[in-house]
Amino acid sequence: MAKSADQKRKILYLAEIFKEYTDEEHAITMKDILQKLDENGISAERKSIYDDIETLRVVLGMNIEGTSVGGGYEYRLLNHDFELAELKLLVDAIQSSKFITAKKSNELITKLEKLASRYEAGQLQRQVFVTDRIKAVNEHILYNVDALHVAINSNRKIDFDYYEWNTAKKFELRANGEKRGISPWALVWDNENYYLVAYDSDAESIKHYRVDKMRSIECTHEKRDGKETFDRFNTAVYARKMFGMFGGDEMKVGLLCDNKLVGVIIDRFGTDISIIPQKDCDKFKTTVTVQLSNQFLAWVFSLGGGVQIVSPTEVVEEMKKAAVRLAKQYEI
Repeated sequence: MAKSADQKRKILYLAEIFKEYTDEEHAITMKDILQKLDENGISAERKSIYDDIETLRVVLGMNIEGTSVGGGYEYRLLNHDFELAELKLLVDAIQSSKFITAKKSNELITKLEKLASRYEAGQLQRQVFVTDRIKAVNEHILYNVDALHVAINSNRKIDFDYYEWNTAKKFELRANGEKRGISPWALVWDNENYYLVAYDSDAESIKHYRVDKMRSIECTHEKRDGKETFDRFNTAVYARKMFGMFGGDEMKVGLLCDNKLVGVIIDRFGTDISIIPQKDCDKFKTTVTVQLSNQFLAWVFSLGGGVQIVSPTEVVEEMKKAAVRLAKQYEI
């Protein structure tokens, strides 16, 4: 190999060695540097490495510190592209994001690990606390988000298919679910899900869609509608009106639900719950683990007569008391 090409490779490998094998707490000796270069088929002399380190400092801004130890020097890179605390924050955000599938979460975290030294990368394996977390099942959600950003930035309408859960816990195309001429205006990440906020020209109204339930998104050649509406629209206020959650004592609660609400139930509690269809009626029973609170009771209230608490007795009684309190509150 030509000497100039070998020199270019040496500089690149040297930069990677500092990024992978050193940080504020871990250094590398000149002997180890020469050995790792040799393992990659590159022979070098100490003097040339000194020159290369200075090049990395000046040209790439790499803060490589040399420390005298015994009869020689140790070297460490002090300024990685991301601080360890920043990478931990990104990892936690990825792991706790319901809209990112478990597989894609692992892929992204593996990529983030390459931005840290091999010693710090081990600290990014912070997955225990989300082992049982309900994650999205749509592997292409990140590409959906990208496609929607492209449509929004290019001021174009989109076509897409919209899916929903059925009582067999399968995704199926919603009846008349193929949307035509929807104008995408904003993406909202709230309550651990991504939502598209869009303008429906036919209905002349604002609607929102779960991004993980969208399929086959295509950007059309039509310009978006609804600009005047969204000039007056506050996305943050809209999102706040849709979601809310409080904690309480954890317990198992039995629910009797209308079949049409199966998607609502699965969205809230995941696919591991039991779905038991009831004979002679369009209902199903399920048992869910919840943190009992006024917010949970309010969530049941919000579904009207579509969901009924059937067990345990103490929760049924709490619901009755809440209903009585509300009735008294609104007595004229």
